[in-house]
Amino acid sequence: MEPWDLNIRHLRAFIRTFDLGTVAAAASAINLSQPAVTQAINRLENQLDEVLFERQSTGMRPTAAAQLIYPRISAALERLQSPHLTNARARAFIALSTTGGYGSAAARLGVSKASLHRAVSDLELSLGQSLVARRGRGLEITRRGRLLARALRLAQIEIESALVELAALRGLSRGKIRVGSMPLSRARILPDAAVAFHARDPDVEIAITDGSHAELIEPLRDGDLDMLLGALRDPAPGPDVAQLPLFVDRPVVMARSAHPIFHLDRAITVADLTPYPWAAPGPGIPLREQLELFFGEAGLEPPRVPVECGSVITIRNMLLSTDYLSLLSPDQVSVELETNRLRIVCTGPEWMSRTIGLTHRKDWRPTAMEARFIDLLKRVAPTR
Repeated sequence: MEPWDLNIRHLRAFIRTFDLGTVAAAASAINLSQPAVTQAINRLENQLDEVLFERQSTGMRPTAAAQLIYPRISAALERLQSPHLTNARARAFIALSTTGGYGSAAARLGVSKASLHRAVSDLELSLGQSLVARRGRGLEITRRGRLLARALRLAQIEIESALVELAALRGLSRGKIRVGSMPLSRARILPDAAVAFHARDPDVEIAITDGSHAELIEPLRDGDLDMLLGALRDPAPGPDVAQLPLFVDRPVVMARSAHPIFHLDRAITVADLTPYPWAAPGPGIPLREQLELFFGEAGLEPPRVPVECGSVITIRNMLLSTDYLSLLSPDQVSVELETNRLRIVCTGPEWMSRTIGLTHRKDWRPTAMEARFIDLLKRVAPTR
């Protein structure tokens, strides 16, 4: 079952009946007849294959299933305030904002292009706002449209989570965990947690999207990702997100084992690092800022960085075949260190560190399976 298979009006009838305790009170609150509310609840129960209320002479008593999904459905409806928003219009606009074109959106939904265009136009007319603007031969989602698309996606996630929790109530393991992976998390933490998680929950999909913080933060806000794993930001990216520290990583200066710098017959200083080119993340990235501060504290100009890159694979390959230097975590190149293909040139001061952890939406409530995955991340995180 897909989230938008559940009729929005039926969900509103469920919430009002839960809140007010009787069909009569719910009907009055949402301007429907009592038979219409009763029918809405019956259809919702049939779709979910769950009894949501015990019918009593004094009213409607919520079952355990109803209590489980109530917070999720309530949060979803908070984001679906407009009475003009129908399931068809929600589906159409999410598809359009995701694909960027009427043809591709219609193909995704399996409907005609004219049908999808009509649903989006009806939504714009009912809201009295422009959601899509023409730009030459293409189109652009307006600012109001982007806000609506985000609200719809977040509502969809809440309904998806409600369905996952109902499945768990029946003893079924299902769903998808969407993780944004920043460079350091790919070395060991995320793979170890994914393997351990699937040993218990093999039917749950873990979808990993690689990228930088800048590339992943908006998909997190839009609901395309549940969490980001990697270096935390100070200050936090905004009041709408929360950060959970897992461990502190201390990067070190790395080079190939045959690097000329190892020919020095004394302790290596910061000044010894200046003649060589560096591969490092771009300006504004915490690791780049720490590298520049490392040199600045020694009274030196920032190092020459001909290659700005956040990919550990790219940097590793450059180090193995050139005289480049870089700041990396030992975990990221553990195999190369063990085989003596790379060596640690020197360590930095105590302050040269980065906190690795989770970033998520502040109002995000993980399901039981997502909470188990987070617990595994905490367990496999280094203790140093």
